[in-house]
Amino acid sequence: MPDRVSARAWQIVIPARGVAPAKSRLDVPTELRSRLARAFSLDTVGAAVSAASVARVTVVTAAGAIDVFERLGAQALVEPQPPSLAAAIDAGLAACNLDTPRAVLLGDIPSLTGEALDVALALAARHPRAVVGDADGTGTTLLTAMRGQAHTPAFGGGSLARHIGLGYTPLTTGVPERVRADVDTVEALVHAAALGLGAETSAVLDSAPEWSRGHIPEI
Repeated sequence: MPDRVSARAWQIVIPARGVAPAKSRLDVPTELRSRLARAFSLDTVGAAVSAASVARVTVVTAAGAIDVFERLGAQALVEPQPPSLAAAIDAGLAACNLDTPRAVLLGDIPSLTGEALDVALALAARHPRAVVGDADGTGTTLLTAMRGQAHTPAFGGGSLARHIGLGYTPLTTGVPERVRADVDTVEALVHAAALGLGAETSAVLDSAPEWSRGHIPEI
């Protein structure tokens, strides 16, 4: 039976930085890459905070970024040292209440909206644990567990298959494309732009019009 989920029940954990240089596969000028990585996380966190089904967003990030995410309405934790994606996720989940639905959302989904996240979370609530694959169909953008269910996150290359193997139900129907549209490459950024980018990412691209017009047709 699907778990009954009240309004604003979900706790969302968003790791905003990993061990490697931010977005190393995004083939853009170095300074622009850094600004885009920051904008992606701000747009993702802003969307999660705005979702009607979300009670709390916990961002695990560098100490210098705490204030930025708290101003968006998120709770922010300093990432463990040495920083890693797995350690950041574990720290965020440790701050969650096991008696509520909990989700891990990656912080590089600049076309995400609160409404799209609400749809995905409503679908996830039909299963004890669920996973949403990324646009490539190999990675994971969203990992969910209902109240009382333990998370066993296994992010990294090929994580979708690992999560399914660990017992997460793949959500393949009805999930908005905006929830799947993580950005690691220029091609993925073009795809996200076609869906509609968040304000922070749009502002960064608007500030780099020469590069943007050469790669993002919508700009």
